[in-house]
Parts: sequence; structure tokens; C-alpha cells
Amino acid sequence: QVQLVESGGGSVQPGGSLRLSCAASGLIFRLYDMGWYRQAPGKQRELVARITDGGNTNYADSVKGRFTISRDNVKNTVYLQMISLKPDDTAVYYCKADGVIGVLRYDYWGQGTQVTVSS
Repeated sequence: QVQLVESGGGSVQPGGSLRLSCAASGLIFRLYDMGWYRQAPGKQRELVARITDGGNTNYADSVKGRFTISRDNVKNTVYLQMISLKPDDTAVYYCKADGVIGVLRYDYWGQGTQVTVSS
């Protein structure tokens, strides 16, 4: 059974930092691309950052220069380091794993972790 468990969310003042973690189990982690998505109230879920199985990264324009995604294939964990946080970053942050094994595509979601940026 695949599980993605996010942690590290919380409340922070504008300009602050947080580090999110997503621990994966039940899958061959190194074969999957990993992503962080977020959903603010009343808005659609959006991609924040993604890292491929080969380590290539891409980011939403709104977080470039402030967020960094990384992965540890030994610990089966993906991270999102967030600095210079803004109130607009307030959302539930979700971890996603997606990959193609053979001819089948798989994707899995975590349960989400709340990030609130407010003074």
C-alpha cells in the first residue's frame, strides 16, 4: 500500500521559512517523479515544484527563487524548502508521486499539510 505522508506545515509570519517533508512508502521511490502542489481556499490545486526521478526540477513562477525542492532516494523523502514566505503562499500543500512502470502510469497523493502565512 502506497503512502505519502507530509509534515512540516504550520503558521509563520511573512518573510519566514518552513521546510515541508513527504515520506513515501510502498513504492520504488527512485522511479517516481515527485511534486508539491498547493490549494488555497476557493482556488484550484496548482503545481508548486516538481523533481524528476533524474533530479531535474521545475517551479511555478510565483515561487522561483524562494522555494527549493529536493529528494533523498535513501530516505524515500522529498522536501520543499520555503523562504521569504508571503500571505499568498497560504494553502494546503500536497505531495504527489507519479511515474510510468512498464506501460502503466501511476500517481499517488498525500493527505496534505496546512501552511498559513499571516502577521
